[in-house]
Amino acid sequence: MRYTTAEVSIVIQISENRRFLCDPNGEPFFYLADTAWEMLHRLSFEETRFYLQNRVDKGFTAIQTVILAEENGLRDPTPAGEIPLHDLDPTRPNEAYFAHVDRVLELARELGLVLALLPTWGDKWNLKWGGGPVIFTPQNAFIYGQFLGSRYKNAPNLIWVLGGDRTFDTPEQREIIEQMALGIEAGGARQLKTLHPTGGRGSSQDFPDAPWLDFHMWQSGHGRNTPNYAHIAADYARENVKPVLDGEPGYEDHKAGFALENGFLDDYDNRKALYWALFSGACGHTYGCHPVWQMADKHRRPVNHPRRFWHEALDLPGASQIGFARVLHEKWAFLGEEPAPEMVVAQRQNEAGEEMISRHVAAIRARDGAWALLYFTCDDKVEINLESLRGETVRFSWFDPRRGAILEGGAVAKTSAHAFPVPGWGPDWVLILESE
Repeated sequence: MRYTTAEVSIVIQISENRRFLCDPNGEPFFYLADTAWEMLHRLSFEETRFYLQNRVDKGFTAIQTVILAEENGLRDPTPAGEIPLHDLDPTRPNEAYFAHVDRVLELARELGLVLALLPTWGDKWNLKWGGGPVIFTPQNAFIYGQFLGSRYKNAPNLIWVLGGDRTFDTPEQREIIEQMALGIEAGGARQLKTLHPTGGRGSSQDFPDAPWLDFHMWQSGHGRNTPNYAHIAADYARENVKPVLDGEPGYEDHKAGFALENGFLDDYDNRKALYWALFSGACGHTYGCHPVWQMADKHRRPVNHPRRFWHEALDLPGASQIGFARVLHEKWAFLGEEPAPEMVVAQRQNEAGEEMISRHVAAIRARDGAWALLYFTCDDKVEINLESLRGETVRFSWFDPRRGAILEGGAVAKTSAHAFPVPGWGPDWVLILESE
């Protein structure tokens, strides 16, 4: 299906306060994405349907995927036997390959999903590592972008994601991405655009004020206890306000820090990255699972020691728990929230006086002081300043991020330092505070 036959309103927009994403009516859109970089390249259409339905059932609203994929995506054919370009030429797209992209985009729309679509992975313009080959110049990047913009200009369920996990080591590499973005616009596409950076970086560092970049994305990467909350908070405080999110935190079932001796990241690691980012001002979040991003199976070259195939990995616990955060967040009018780190009287410190990152407490609050949410990562008491909430009394309850359940608490008088004892099971909880 081609999207050039009729005018369709663009679904996802920037909220009026420029902190969040929303629909054309101003209703909040909670960007909750799964990472499926190899979906278009490695899955058949029926496998894609199975995968997308699984993600819809778990509460995801978006899928991050790539047209010119990382894993030999220019030469290794799809299950239907197609490659994306003729003679590795970005100005000569293969119609049969893009017809498959069309069908997947339409299927996602029918299921209520947005595709956060990368035109290419970064090894096609910066062969710092990976298979490449480098095929882009500023000139053909514009032509390729214009082709994409013209073909998909009326797709209502699309966000463009430039970049692709590489640094900008030369002025030409930067110009390639600029020209691709401008080409998409020249083709008539007006969907939102962002940039997927390399590990430990954010789009705000490479394109802080680019007019084509509508919201910022970080890749906090695949270490354990990476303080993504600091990255989100820094972008939230920027003078040129744009929404921001963590578009690639550590994947569930991925080696922590890429080293087997560190063990594998699990659902608890996923939850920390999720709530730390959301409660620091992020407009959404991206989940990832190591076997799933690469669609690992017995017929494919494994990347970085996947421990299971993608079908099995779809139902690891983190994938369901990520949806609980959407339910929690959508219950509150999150277009009117703001980070509230000052509610935490003191973050925990080690003997050297440094913050204990693994036990960081993150907080958001309604701008009118009606409620607040705080994420705790341990089972001891933390003192909370309640004075910014309305009224004289505050009701509290606990949200279990592992099961999506509410545990009722009680009411306390508003003070400047109230210690809330966390329930005695589970490594993490969300404290819900409501003004009476």
